[in-house]
Amino acid sequence: SHWMLDKLGGVFAPRPRAGPHKYLECLPLMLIVRNRLKYALTYNEVNMILKQRLLKVDGRIRTDSKYPAGFMDVITIEKTGDKFRLLYDTKGRFVLHKISEEETSTKLCKVKKTLYGPKRTPFLTTHDGRTIRFPHPNIRKNDTLVLDLETGKVKEWVHFKPGALVYVTGGANRGRIGEVVRRERHPGSFDIVYVKDAQDHSFATRLENTFVIGSTVAQPLISLPKDKGIRISTFEDRQRKMRLLKKKGKKSKKAKTVKGKKGTSAKKSKK
Repeated sequence: SHWMLDKLGGVFAPRPRAGPHKYLECLPLMLIVRNRLKYALTYNEVNMILKQRLLKVDGRIRTDSKYPAGFMDVITIEKTGDKFRLLYDTKGRFVLHKISEEETSTKLCKVKKTLYGPKRTPFLTTHDGRTIRFPHPNIRKNDTLVLDLETGKVKEWVHFKPGALVYVTGGANRGRIGEVVRRERHPGSFDIVYVKDAQDHSFATRLENTFVIGSTVAQPLISLPKDKGIRISTFEDRQRKMRLLKKKGKKSKKAKTVKGKKGTSAKKSKK
């Protein structure tokens, strides 16, 4: 459902390759080029575009049409000037969020594990499959790293704590953004995090589903989508759609009347 495929497009869909993101938490490049950006109509056309080495994911050229792009990935096409960050909307669907040139050089990564390797070498793993050796000792699990995509080094990090700004990446509240109110620990089970959004609507989710994007609400590390992570009710959503339809109807009526007036004036001039 988060791929947003056509209802009449058939029962088959491209299966993503094994890669940095999980099978159910990724979007293949084929769907980005063909279904979202509309640069191609068929599978073969997508392959022809990618084989020209035009598309980059996190600063690296990707030519596989089934490569799995996931949350927080930076997608750039230099020939067309497109720069996107892959995020979720408030309905839990992938959205290509346009970003500036400055944002393309950085990426946020969530710390999944902190471990020791051979010879007691400390390292950590991130949500997109990266392994970073010798991290700062203050970096803990569930923190967020600001990664420089050109050098691969950690520029800064943000701790998970009450008051931090988080992006929900899983569960029924996927796509919502809010401030951490408190964390409820459940040893042997899932820790629960209580979050409050910008309209003071509170909700709860698992700790694994949260992704820190700022130390405070006023200091997000990335630009946010147009809805700012605020989910509206189905009634409010319906009213907003009705207003848009009314505006479109009025514009089309005005256009028809203007055309009609032009036609009558042309007939009078001929006479």
